[in-house]
Amino acid sequence: MKTRIDPLSVAAMVVTVVSISATAPLTAAGSASPLAMAFWRNCLGFAVLGPFLLLLRRREVVRVARGERALLRREQWRPLVFGFLAATALALHFAAFMTSTRLTSVAMSTALVATQPVWQALIAAGQGARTSRRTWAGLTLSVVGAAAAAGLDIESGGTALLGDLLALAGALAQAGYTALSERSRADVSTPLYSTFTSLVCGMELLVVCWLADIPLTGFDRATQWSLLGLLVLPQLLGLGALNFALGRTSATTMSILLLLETPVAALTAWWLMGQHIKPATIPGLLLIIVGVTIVLTSSNEERAAAQQGTYRPEMPPYPAYAPYTPQPLPAPRHLTSRHDAERDPRVDWATYRDSPTVRFTYHGAGAFDTVHLRRPRFAEDEPEP
Repeated sequence: MKTRIDPLSVAAMVVTVVSISATAPLTAAGSASPLAMAFWRNCLGFAVLGPFLLLLRRREVVRVARGERALLRREQWRPLVFGFLAATALALHFAAFMTSTRLTSVAMSTALVATQPVWQALIAAGQGARTSRRTWAGLTLSVVGAAAAAGLDIESGGTALLGDLLALAGALAQAGYTALSERSRADVSTPLYSTFTSLVCGMELLVVCWLADIPLTGFDRATQWSLLGLLVLPQLLGLGALNFALGRTSATTMSILLLLETPVAALTAWWLMGQHIKPATIPGLLLIIVGVTIVLTSSNEERAAAQQGTYRPEMPPYPAYAPYTPQPLPAPRHLTSRHDAERDPRVDWATYRDSPTVRFTYHGAGAFDTVHLRRPRFAEDEPEP
């Protein structure tokens, strides 16, 4: 991807960071139950994603409704189960993260939940993926930083310590959501997948609120404004600016920039709520940011090693229900290049793990793009076989 750093791209990056950084302060400013706010955020998100889905992927919705994609074939039951598990992990992330903003400081909550790439790297290592020394160094720095930043909360105990643990649980749940999404997504576009996860999250949180007898209405004006802010800022404005920025820069760059969420959210909480940052926690917070940055940038090192042939990730099996199965091409067609004629679509299928729409998730937000299997490109004046 060619990176174009122009004023419009910089503005999109700034809007993305500021909008997503408002998540924790807006949640902490509300007086309703965090679980109720998590439910309404997903419910409002589904109400917004649904119309967008019909506008952007109307034909896909029609095909799914007619069963042309055969989503419930025997081969698709396993991805469907992983999809439900991924949505459940996302619901746990919302519940844990939004609750942690009430129990600990906004700075600690956002910094600890930003360790999601660390947990994701550990999950990948547990699955047998090769992990570089640079990644392990970043993991170590993040763990040391988290322990140092939470030191005062460990000494005082009480709700602050519980909030730190919930923030870490939210990061782990978000990493689980990403890992499970990799197993569940096949030829389904991101708008459809995001709408599906928002619906499942909302239904699960609704059941939890009903069982716990948590009121979902009768909120005060401050909570109503917080819910509206969660919809407009991180869900709409942040997601839209994020998608625009991803078209002009790499996902790794945006991931690193979004680590600024911690200081921006802390400044917002100080301005709106008078919440101060303890000076003793600043070194630990900085270590967390540096460690996560090292983990994020280490993926570039592994990708460069893969191009040199020194690192070969395991290719996932090509699914039987994929829309295109490699077959010999009829001869001769006017292909754009010989490389396209000989290209095995399974190569593109194996690289889907590096897609920003799968890897790049912050508080449940994914890019509006499509993970698909690339078919050979034909000249414009020739029909496809």
